[in-house]
Amino acid sequence: MDATTTPSLRRHSLDAVLRLAWSTDAFTASDVIAGVGLTRSTAIDVLDELTQRGLLNEMPNARAVGEYSKGRPARRFGFRADAGVVVGVDAGRGHITAAVADLRGDVLATSRLTVDPERDSPDRRRRAAEATVSATLTRAQRTRADIVAMCVGVPAPVDRDGRSPVHYDRFWERMNPGFVDSFAAWSPIVRVENDASLAAIAERARGAAVGCDDFVALLAGERFGAGIHLDGRLLRGKHGGAGETVAFDRVEGVGSAEGLAPRCVAAAHAARAAGTLPPDSPLRRLAAEEVDAKTVLDLAASGDEGALAVAREVGPALAGVVGMFGSLFDVDRVIVSGAIAAGAAPIIAAARDALPRALDLPAPAIVASTLGADIVSIGAVAAAVDAARERALDLPAFGLPAARSRA
Repeated sequence: MDATTTPSLRRHSLDAVLRLAWSTDAFTASDVIAGVGLTRSTAIDVLDELTQRGLLNEMPNARAVGEYSKGRPARRFGFRADAGVVVGVDAGRGHITAAVADLRGDVLATSRLTVDPERDSPDRRRRAAEATVSATLTRAQRTRADIVAMCVGVPAPVDRDGRSPVHYDRFWERMNPGFVDSFAAWSPIVRVENDASLAAIAERARGAAVGCDDFVALLAGERFGAGIHLDGRLLRGKHGGAGETVAFDRVEGVGSAEGLAPRCVAAAHAARAAGTLPPDSPLRRLAAEEVDAKTVLDLAASGDEGALAVAREVGPALAGVVGMFGSLFDVDRVIVSGAIAAGAAPIIAAARDALPRALDLPAPAIVASTLGADIVSIGAVAAAVDAARERALDLPAFGLPAARSRA
């Protein structure tokens, strides 16, 4: 019986067992009975069907692996993480990163392509993304036919249909040039999300928000972008703009959506011009074009007092951002995410010092992400796995043998 005509109770049983299998290593019918609450006959019937669909395999029985010695040995099953692949893409303003992973999200291969944002166009971006995904599939020794689900992250608002609204200078159109359509020939499931929303998914799956229902993942490098996770779910809004930060233009002490990196650079140049850096600070000796955020934060991490003072100057702006999210959404924590998080400790410390004066509610914790520059592609893989898990039984690749033979 095809999944689309499976009675609802049967479908519920299949979904429940598949969810258990997806996150479990070897298991038996008894484990399914205890974990899902099915009768033994139903559990065995469902396990057999999922095996026929290619989502489970039957493993050596318990006696064969030395775990059972009396009576009939229990049949053991395992989820087939290799039954297909998912693809996560970070289509950033200046780069395209793709990761191919198995159905549990374990990455098999990655590729990264630098793109010139000054020569960008919707067509160039589509071709660059497709070329990057194709190269990554080749590295993973898989093909387009193996793809079960894809997720693409873009620096633009994205609605429930994977589309971005019109922007006055068409920036959002360039960043999201219809990926939900262009990748439809590649994958039966295509999900497009805002990059900060995927950062939130990544933090919730394996970062600083595991087990946390109320938090903000703040991409904080060149520009602020926020993935808002509230009451256990990701906020989106009608046009996908729930985490857009243009309102920071009107927040006192913040002034714009400019991220921590350009603020570090501006504070360093201001300190150099004012002559307030210690005489022995390396920041005094750098050429103006050599002053970038990474250099400032690396020097701060090494203990340079001048760089530490510069980094602390940026803290109050971060406090203003965190205070706004704390006041509006009453979140437990704000996670400073992206590549800049690795060196953001002095900025975060200064922001913590400023926060108690900014809020009436208990102040959110401010923490640094540990997921690094790949956080968006990590979130894209996690989102693709979620989509595959939810819709696997509807996919032709995992139909019953009779249905696959007719396809």
